[in-house]
Amino acid sequence: MTDPAALDLPSVDLNQLQAIDVDALAGPGAPTHSPRILVLYGSIRERSYSRLLSEEAGRLLRWFGCEVRTFDPRGLPLPDGAEPDHPKVKELRDLADWSEGMVWVTPERHGAMTGIMKAQIDWIPLALGAKRPTQGKTLAVMEVSGGSQSFNAVNQMRILGRWMRMVTIPNQSSVPKAFLEFDEAGRMKPSALYSRVVDVCEELVKFTWLVRGRSDYLTDRYSERVESAEQLATRVNQRTL
Repeated sequence: MTDPAALDLPSVDLNQLQAIDVDALAGPGAPTHSPRILVLYGSIRERSYSRLLSEEAGRLLRWFGCEVRTFDPRGLPLPDGAEPDHPKVKELRDLADWSEGMVWVTPERHGAMTGIMKAQIDWIPLALGAKRPTQGKTLAVMEVSGGSQSFNAVNQMRILGRWMRMVTIPNQSSVPKAFLEFDEAGRMKPSALYSRVVDVCEELVKFTWLVRGRSDYLTDRYSERVESAEQLATRVNQRTL
């Protein structure tokens, strides 16, 4: 766990912020390294509230003992607008492979997640050769909006998380009138909304400790075993012909 003072968490009641009880979550033989979390945000505005919220999440996740990396979406081409070896696409896919959990943070625009957010998700394939970059990994979803509270974007991202075969945690965060929730320095003000962000980050870390090291077993499916056996039999038959 990182020293709280080093991460500057002015909105947190440190007397109530508890370290993750790894022994209660990680079973025998489970990985012991810091959970690896990738953060994606869905706006490239100079003062992007989704980016500011993602930064708050990153600070909290580091306090809870995670290694956190954040992808900057600037320069990422539209899906199918470049080859997969494009530097930004490769960076994003490498981070997806590296991660054991993710946080997706988007503005709600026209009642939905932004195209910037969706483009990042679309560039991460469900399968890449023998790899499934997102399967069995944990996910937390958050959104910001300029008006009253809405859950359209987080609900959409939940659908995408399920499609990407991720373990999407029950908790989520929706920050309405985000322009009122951050100070001039870009830090989120103390509020019930901020407390929910803390809840989401804490829950994500707990679920990541529970799932990682077990994800291969949890995602071992009958239909895929049948398919693999059929492919193996086909290859054997072709070699014997």
